[in-house]
Amino acid sequence: MSAAEYTDQPGAGDQPAALWDDSAAAGAADPDGTAAATHDDAVAAAEAAGNSAVQHLSPAFPDRAAWGTASKLRAWQVEALTKYFETEPRDFLAAATPGAGKTTFALRLATELLARGTVDRIVVVAPTEHLKRQWADSADRVGIRIDPMFKNGDGMFGRHYQGVAITYAQVGMNPEVHQKITAGGKTLVILDEVHHGGDALTWGDGIREAFSGATRRLSLSGTPFRSDTAPIPFVQYAPDEQGIRTSISDYNYGYGRALKDGVVRPVLFMAYAGQMRWKTRMGDEMSASLGEQVTKDITAQAWRTALSPEGEWMPAVLSAADKRLTEVRRGVPDAGGLVIATDTTTARAYARILQRITGERPTVVLSDEAAASSRIQAFSEDTSRWMVAVRMVSEGVDVPRLCVGVYATSASTPLFFAQVIGRFVRARRRGETASVFLPSVPGLMALAASLELERDHALDRPKDADDGMYNPEDAMVAEANKEDRASESLLEVQPFEALDSQASFDRVLYDGGEFGSGGEVGSLEELDFIGIPGLLEPDQVRDLLRARQASQAKRAKGRTPKTGLPKSAEQENRPLYQTIKEQRSELHRLVSIWSRHSNEPHGAIHAELRRISGGPAVAQASTEQIQKRIDILRSRIGGRR
Repeated sequence: MSAAEYTDQPGAGDQPAALWDDSAAAGAADPDGTAAATHDDAVAAAEAAGNSAVQHLSPAFPDRAAWGTASKLRAWQVEALTKYFETEPRDFLAAATPGAGKTTFALRLATELLARGTVDRIVVVAPTEHLKRQWADSADRVGIRIDPMFKNGDGMFGRHYQGVAITYAQVGMNPEVHQKITAGGKTLVILDEVHHGGDALTWGDGIREAFSGATRRLSLSGTPFRSDTAPIPFVQYAPDEQGIRTSISDYNYGYGRALKDGVVRPVLFMAYAGQMRWKTRMGDEMSASLGEQVTKDITAQAWRTALSPEGEWMPAVLSAADKRLTEVRRGVPDAGGLVIATDTTTARAYARILQRITGERPTVVLSDEAAASSRIQAFSEDTSRWMVAVRMVSEGVDVPRLCVGVYATSASTPLFFAQVIGRFVRARRRGETASVFLPSVPGLMALAASLELERDHALDRPKDADDGMYNPEDAMVAEANKEDRASESLLEVQPFEALDSQASFDRVLYDGGEFGSGGEVGSLEELDFIGIPGLLEPDQVRDLLRARQASQAKRAKGRTPKTGLPKSAEQENRPLYQTIKEQRSELHRLVSIWSRHSNEPHGAIHAELRRISGGPAVAQASTEQIQKRIDILRSRIGGRR
């Protein structure tokens, strides 16, 4: 049966024909008794299907995958395997969105290379200790025995293993050991989340020294970019149209395509604003509304105040997230939630808050140790509600039942944000949705709005570094923080102190659009969106969000519009220039979002808005005129399909 014929057969989605020959591996048999097609048949079928398998194949095609890793091999995995075996290159970089099934793809490729005698040993390099064990467990299910407990001092793995799983740090500490292992046989090196190879100079140098002689190297990444210009080992770079040297993936499967295939879940971003009050290190008391257009320093301090477990913002957001989890569990009974915290102290405090809210003690994961790994595994297999973690669960860790998240960390690089969101997008069946609660700060809002943007790693810093990819101030801030800590002990300045934080519902971001007009915590405006069913197709999510937005607009007629701030902030008398400044900033933000979607220059969008709404240029426009333009853009963005 050709690939094109497959989708026309009745019931094909239940019992598709196999494309890949499993006969070479451990005697695996076709479960329904039909013989598997040969590799040549697979290549021919995939070529007949064209360059994009998803145009012709079911996202879960064919029937057999690497034994035990998945019930079916997905269309992108077939397509990537076909592309690999067309040339069988020494180096191959597969960039696939988190949750798409990179491990299944890699192990299917490994079994093929082992069966053909191309390689006789496997080395898996992963970022963390937990991921080493996760790889070993998955490999064991397909008949490949990997030692995740290997230490550099061992020198060589036991004969009863076919390879080892190690960390990038292990390689960096003693590359000679791993060079000897690689040189001792025909080796396939799998570099999981390969962008970590540039985390430290010793890591990159060690990886090159250890694996330069490998027979084959397969590099995997869900986020094939970095926020700096450190080169990623064994990745090819070439200049783009601007002359910037950019990484080249041999196969790319992005979030947008995976969402259309039903391979990943759609993500609802629940943004919360509110009024913050804090005392600076110099003893000055300050206040600001979370998310308003202010300086980076004030935004960072307001954000830090919101995340303090001593205020009202975090308990309110955690309570809202738990209500959302309850709603999701109506359709997904084992759905779980994850809170990503900045440090161990706040993680423990968040766990105590969740225990008060739910009456159930959350799983707490604080470090990359064996005990932490076992806690993650136990949470993955049970039906408890919440896990609280510090960063280590942000990448690669497979907990498919995670459906609700709380982004309670001040980390804001595109790489880290993408890794965190990747923990929630893995779909087990069609219709599952993910919900992530986060502070309404401009940087995070921009990252949430550009979730579908596919990025590559660049070795050169572009002239315009304000694109969300680069954070040149990060090193400066880190250095300044070091100086601050040193000066604190010398000058005995008082520490930063969060005084008060109040939460308010701001809006929902989905598919690049914004929905909701703000409201108090517990209001109908908030509950409209928290109560969205947890089982919906992407188009149904969009339609329901529009309906809820329309319902809110109808209720708002004849009453004072909500600003998304607490009443005390709404009723505060403020100078006119402050209001106009905030409106102008909001208008410019929405113009930027619409420009990305429509490819229109900012000037053209401003000119069209002025033509539609009337009035002078932005600099001379009144608050009413600017608000009208804001409303026009919000309507467009919310209605974009």
